[in-house]
Amino acid sequence: MRIVLGVSGGIAAYKAVEVCRRLVDAGHEVTAVLTDAARRFVGEATFSALATHPVPEGLWQRWEGGIAHTRLGQRADLVVVAPATADLLARYAAGMADDLLSATLLATRAPVVVCPAMHTEMWEHPAVAENLATLCRRGVHVVPPGSGRLAGGDEGVGRMAEPATIVAAALALSARHGDLGGTQVVVSAGGTREAIDPVRVITNRSSGKQGHAIAEAAAARGARVTLVTSSALEPPAGVEVVHVESAADMHAAIAAAAPSADVVVMAAAVADWRPKAPAAQKTHGLPELVLEPTPDILADLASARRPGQVLVGFAAETEDVVARARRKLERKGVDLVVVNDVSAPGAGFDHDTNEVTILGADGYVAAVPLTSKRQVADAILDQVVARLRRGTTGSNDSKRDTKEG
Repeated sequence: MRIVLGVSGGIAAYKAVEVCRRLVDAGHEVTAVLTDAARRFVGEATFSALATHPVPEGLWQRWEGGIAHTRLGQRADLVVVAPATADLLARYAAGMADDLLSATLLATRAPVVVCPAMHTEMWEHPAVAENLATLCRRGVHVVPPGSGRLAGGDEGVGRMAEPATIVAAALALSARHGDLGGTQVVVSAGGTREAIDPVRVITNRSSGKQGHAIAEAAAARGARVTLVTSSALEPPAGVEVVHVESAADMHAAIAAAAPSADVVVMAAAVADWRPKAPAAQKTHGLPELVLEPTPDILADLASARRPGQVLVGFAAETEDVVARARRKLERKGVDLVVVNDVSAPGAGFDHDTNEVTILGADGYVAAVPLTSKRQVADAILDQVVARLRRGTTGSNDSKRDTKEG
């Protein structure tokens, strides 16, 4: 595997030497790209000796017969930035390309891992948090810093993760990149809108961000993806998009796409009820609404599933979160249920972050702490891949129940 190791200008740059050595010892082809500031902490001769290629001189150098940053970016299978200073994260988030490392980051389509390192006050600054959130939304993976001794004798959060941790995280990411190649994945997203009359609807707070993140992550991992969405968000590149509005629309679209799918992820917040008799004209005065249940899409999928198909459901809760999700998992007859407490800060509807628990029909339980929705998507897909490889999916025994989210 061809890896670009980016080194920016912080005292933790000395640890990047060990990251480089470990990547090479693992059998990978490594090119180290140092910023000018990094050269104040570590010498390029060290990386040229340890890596499999000499350290490129800079943005204006020719590299392997072409422009350095485009050649490095295009040929990379993985980019690791360790350390990633506050300055580097800000320039990357802003899309700047004024040196070889930042230009390479913009010129690559490979997975990118950043390993922040800075003083506690900088790590906790809102600008740094916003820059990281922006990068996470774009699919960048973060190996968070730990606590310990910092430059100048200070102590606190901001110490770059240890080289062994960084290498393990980077190689795990690379291993799953492309692990859905040859599979067909159907993802639903967004909240449905159920007409009261031509003007008014019953809906919910779902933005569709989590479903779109799952579709994007599945495509990045090599899947052919159909996204059935009611969201106004711009859909991810490279996926087939089916736009819907109501629960009935989504039911029909999912029913058409699911039979050929290897994986169906029902991330949409489908309305539980709809007006039984929507008015043909705008209603004036206080209407009396008679509601009826919408189709139970997830239960229908489970009852009609073909052997080997992996089904994932979602639950949005505000109390007894895991217990309710476990009951839903059992009633629906699916392989995985992903549940979140939508009352928790930063989680659930309309946020760029989420915090979930993943429950499996095989007894698997894992909590995913607050992180970007893209990284939640990858945690879910890791479990999907595990089940595809084992060939362990649920039975088609399920029964109708009241949907929980």
